[in-house]
Amino acid sequence: MILRALVLALLVLLNACTGRGTLAQAPVSPATWQQVDLALLVASDDAREQARVYARGSLDHWRTRVYQQTEEVFIPWFNSYWTQEWLSMRVSWYTLSSGHDPGQPGRRLEAYLQKQYHDRVLAPVAVEIEPNAIAVQATDFYVQLLSGQVAAIGEQYRLPEAQYAQHLAAVVLLPPANASLHELTHTQPPTQVRAYAALLQRLRAGAEASPQGLGEVAKATNSKLQAQMSTRGAGSVAAAVAGKIAGPLISLGMAGIRAIAHAGERPDTEAQLRHDLGAAFDQAWLKVLNDPEGGVMAGVNQLADGLQTQLGTVNTVQPLDKHARARRTGFLAPWPAFAANRN
Repeated sequence: MILRALVLALLVLLNACTGRGTLAQAPVSPATWQQVDLALLVASDDAREQARVYARGSLDHWRTRVYQQTEEVFIPWFNSYWTQEWLSMRVSWYTLSSGHDPGQPGRRLEAYLQKQYHDRVLAPVAVEIEPNAIAVQATDFYVQLLSGQVAAIGEQYRLPEAQYAQHLAAVVLLPPANASLHELTHTQPPTQVRAYAALLQRLRAGAEASPQGLGEVAKATNSKLQAQMSTRGAGSVAAAVAGKIAGPLISLGMAGIRAIAHAGERPDTEAQLRHDLGAAFDQAWLKVLNDPEGGVMAGVNQLADGLQTQLGTVNTVQPLDKHARARRTGFLAPWPAFAANRN
């Protein structure tokens, strides 16, 4: 009986201890939440900066590969004698079909060269690396870094798991789907969060980076070929006057002269082409780097700015203000233009 009584008393004591353990934990103080929110902002800024460094390094690799492909493929193709002959035929056709619009041949030549540059340079490089993929990778890198910091902050301040989860759930990063900071940092992989998966899909389908400055190349080429057309016209008249036998010989002779002249001009024209393409591509590269809404940091900025919007003006007593003013963080100063350092 005594043993049974002791066992019963022990069970009562254990139940009492268990009951006290399941009592609601004391709420975290407003001052602590303020410190937590500040730590979250610092963690986001640090993750954004590291993602920017990653994106910039990747984008510089893309630029290097584009220049290599331009040098090895596009410039030799564009400046070959037979390509110039083919372009001359196209310009002649553009001119004949332009009607009363003198600018049409140049615009059509630019569109043709733009497509050739895409097919011969940008598309092959995109198999290896391209800006839209860099934007996706930078965004994933930001979320990965932030997730680690969110967990570390919870441990640092010894926050009750339920209260911390509720606090993070109040920070909506991707409205209107209401994807919260808690969802994004506690779901593996984060792409299981539909709003985040949709964000990455938009980044993949973003506008393609392309050097629109090929218009200067097309303008110069059009002027050169237009001038050559008049000279070739005079040669055709001479061949027609010479008759059926001498005419082809004269035409071949004119073609040989043009080929010799083209070979002599080639070093200068290649240098000018390299300069024009370099300047055009540097503009495209800087836009992809610095555009906060359409560049390689677009996804990171959307998430980090959403966090800043809600936590940047948090009141330590009132609930989170989801309509607070967003802060935009500027980019690092761009690297010097690659083309300027090529020669």
